[in-house]
Amino acid sequence: MRAVVTGATGFLGKWLVEELISQGNEVVAFVRDMSKIPFKWKESSSIKCVKFSLHDMESMQLEGACLEQADIFFHLAWAGTSGMDRADVKLQLANVQASCNAVSLAKKMGCKRFIHAGSIMEYETVKSFSADGFAPGMGNIYSIAKTTSDYMARTLAVKEGLEYINVIISNVYGVAECSARFINVTLKKMLQGERIPLTEGIQKYDFIYVTDAVKAVLLVAEKGNSLENYYIGNSKQECLKDFVVSMHKVVESSSKLAFGEVKMGTIMLTYDEFDTYKLERELGFKPEVSFEEGIKLLSEWLKAEESNEQ
Repeated sequence: MRAVVTGATGFLGKWLVEELISQGNEVVAFVRDMSKIPFKWKESSSIKCVKFSLHDMESMQLEGACLEQADIFFHLAWAGTSGMDRADVKLQLANVQASCNAVSLAKKMGCKRFIHAGSIMEYETVKSFSADGFAPGMGNIYSIAKTTSDYMARTLAVKEGLEYINVIISNVYGVAECSARFINVTLKKMLQGERIPLTEGIQKYDFIYVTDAVKAVLLVAEKGNSLENYYIGNSKQECLKDFVVSMHKVVESSSKLAFGEVKMGTIMLTYDEFDTYKLERELGFKPEVSFEEGIKLLSEWLKAEESNEQ
């Protein structure tokens, strides 16, 4: 199989490329910054890296690797996934446009399938905005854009005759992630012994280690049904407090966990909004890395990174 991956040097993208190659596939990797390409990719005959600007996809010249035919298109690229960038209207609208352009590019490259990296926040958006009296915040701009991206890319894929699958990315974590998302931020504070203000932690959550996540995405890409959504995560969820306490125990942190100090600002998902058992039931997928094992791997990596910076 020959696969195209946008956002190939991002956290999830790098791991997906590695998994594709390990399974004997060829990859065309679109990247914005060629300096971020791992050295071993440059020496691999299975990977062709193409300089790619997320916001200029529409004007890309289809030359070299882009002219070659491919089987499947993974669209992972997305700018502004955390922090204040989530509230950047111009940036998030550009992401939506890029998703639409990606569908057109997939068609030109002869791909049969298009895999769209969706988000669990799509469901938060639909649930929240359908509730009377809900007052959205600027952080909702990101989730609105993700929802719009899925709906528009799906519609264009049908028009172009492409098989389309939306993979619902929940809370992926693991080695080499540098974002300001919950696991990273909280674990770093625990390693430093900082006091950590938290919500009550009663909301349901799910975390999946990155190697399991990319295996699930690839399984869906190969065997999933077109025009369906697949939740990338565990079939069962737990309260956020349980995950936090588990992290605290794994790293033997001295941090004070101040549950209840932070007010919940959004409507909580119950996970009844989507089928979390679908991957297991239809495709036989089961995560291999436990939460405790994943946290141990990530904490060791974070400590090594901190040591290298000193």
